[in-house]
Amino acid sequence: MTFGIVGMVAFNLVDTYFVGRLGTKELTALSFTFPIVLLINSLAMGLGMGASAVISRAIGEGDQHKVQRLTTDSLVLAVLFVAFFVVIGLLTIDPTFRLLGASPEILVLIKQYMSIWYIGGIFVVVPMVGNNAIRATGDTKTPSAIMLIAVTLNFIMDPLLIFGIGPFPKLGLAGAAITTVIARAVTFVVALYVLYFRDKMLTLAFPKLKVVYDSWKRILYIGVPTALTRIIVPLGIGVITRIISSYSSEAVAGYGVAIRIEFFSITVIRALASVIGPFVGQNWGARKYERIDQGIAKSRNFSLIWGLGVYAVLALVARPIASIFNDNAMVVSTTTLFLRIVPLGYGFFGITILSFSALNVLNKPLHAGLLSIMQMILFIALALLGSYLLGMTGVFVASAAAYCIAGIGSYFVLRIVVNAIKKSGETTKCSVT
Repeated sequence: MTFGIVGMVAFNLVDTYFVGRLGTKELTALSFTFPIVLLINSLAMGLGMGASAVISRAIGEGDQHKVQRLTTDSLVLAVLFVAFFVVIGLLTIDPTFRLLGASPEILVLIKQYMSIWYIGGIFVVVPMVGNNAIRATGDTKTPSAIMLIAVTLNFIMDPLLIFGIGPFPKLGLAGAAITTVIARAVTFVVALYVLYFRDKMLTLAFPKLKVVYDSWKRILYIGVPTALTRIIVPLGIGVITRIISSYSSEAVAGYGVAIRIEFFSITVIRALASVIGPFVGQNWGARKYERIDQGIAKSRNFSLIWGLGVYAVLALVARPIASIFNDNAMVVSTTTLFLRIVPLGYGFFGITILSFSALNVLNKPLHAGLLSIMQMILFIALALLGSYLLGMTGVFVASAAAYCIAGIGSYFVLRIVVNAIKKSGETTKCSVT
């Protein structure tokens, strides 16, 4: 799973590196697109996690027909989701990015990228849901391999279409968007092939509308709150982008680079959060409550240790890493400042996403949703206060503080839920006996 998420994050890092070679304006434009792209990806991932939760429980129950129905219906729902957001996205490019603080000059570059990215949205979103269905079986290797194929294609094609090497035209930011769509289209085809031919998790039988509705209701019951918890990060990035845009466009470029490095740095924790869902779901379906408790405890401890290690490394090498992507002094200083402050909260951020993943699968999506809303309010309030008191440094200190507070709160909520489920399960066993 780690390799798969490394592939997904490397996808963004590759784009950032090559676009950074075009110039600071292009890098700034790409940085403005990141919160919106991540928002749609997070919503899609929420849908995928909802599908994974109900599919993993069906697998734990040994009901193959239910597995096929839920998997098929989740992909149909994903297609409808894409159609809706593609239309909305294309119609709102100008007002959305003006709201984020993009200047008219940068907005022209943003349109080059997003108009293509939106059109290829089906190839970005549907494989996310499909890969989550594959992970629900306990197979994390195949989705990872699919993502590594995509990042390899992206790495090869990015310089060809961005810079116009050989017979290829020089397309700049549009080239980066086209490469993304092509690479994701490959993941689309491979994911469907694996689901249908290898795992036999799809069915072509036409169901009654009530059956489809029931599937969607079960998926969305988990998926909507999960999506709400996952969009906290892109919404937070959007707010911070807007605040930082008041300093300079170069600062936005530096922040965009830092965020991509952040995603790479916490890859292992994100991988753990992705697999804790199927792990908890299958063990809950099999009534192995003690394993749920042990898995959560080990994941929590690992997250804290990993976060501390990442902070130590990034604090030492922040400036050299920042210089790889762009040589503009403001870009490098912004990235460096971020990497020497925000990673202090990474271990607690890991606990937050681990807790949210487990709560959703334990059929407590409203708990996770409420926690995510509280986290967002806290994050925005601290960021605005930090900006007012300490400038950009205060914004980054606020980010680290919000990570820590949210991590502690979400952990205690998860412990209460798990203890209640264990107690309920033991009571049920006694009554049956």
